[in-house]
Amino acid sequence: MTELKLPEINRVLLSGRLTRDPERRYAADGTEITSLDLAFNRHYRGRDGKLAEHAGYVTVVTYQRLAEVCAQYLRKGSAVLIEGRLQMREWTTPQGAKRQRLEIRGELVHFLEKSSVPGAPETAAGPEDERQLF
Repeated sequence: MTELKLPEINRVLLSGRLTRDPERRYAADGTEITSLDLAFNRHYRGRDGKLAEHAGYVTVVTYQRLAEVCAQYLRKGSAVLIEGRLQMREWTTPQGAKRQRLEIRGELVHFLEKSSVPGAPETAAGPEDERQLF
C-alpha cells in the first residue's frame, strides 16, 4: 500500500500596521534584508456575548528589491497587507546558545494607505508579480 501524501501548503496572508520603522540590514553576501514588525487584531464575541479584541505580533522579513522599497516607503503605523510563507530561522548566539524564531517571509507587500512620500507606489509587488511598480 502506498503512503498517502498530504499537500504541503505554506501560505500566510495578514494585514496590520507596523509597530516600528522598518529595520534594514545586509547579509554577508550583500543581499538587502528589511524586517517589519507587524501588529494585527482579531475581533470576536466572547463567552459573555461582549465584543472583544486580541492583538497579535509577528516579524515579516523581506529581501532584495522588495526589502529596499519597504525600507524606503514604510514607517511606524503604516498599514500593509502581507502575502508570504512561514520560515524558521536558526542561529547561535556569541555565547554558544542555539536560538530559533518563526517569521513570515514576505513575498508580496501591498501598501494599504497612500504614503506621505511623493511618488511612493500604492502597492509593492514581489518578485514573481508581473505588475511590479518599482
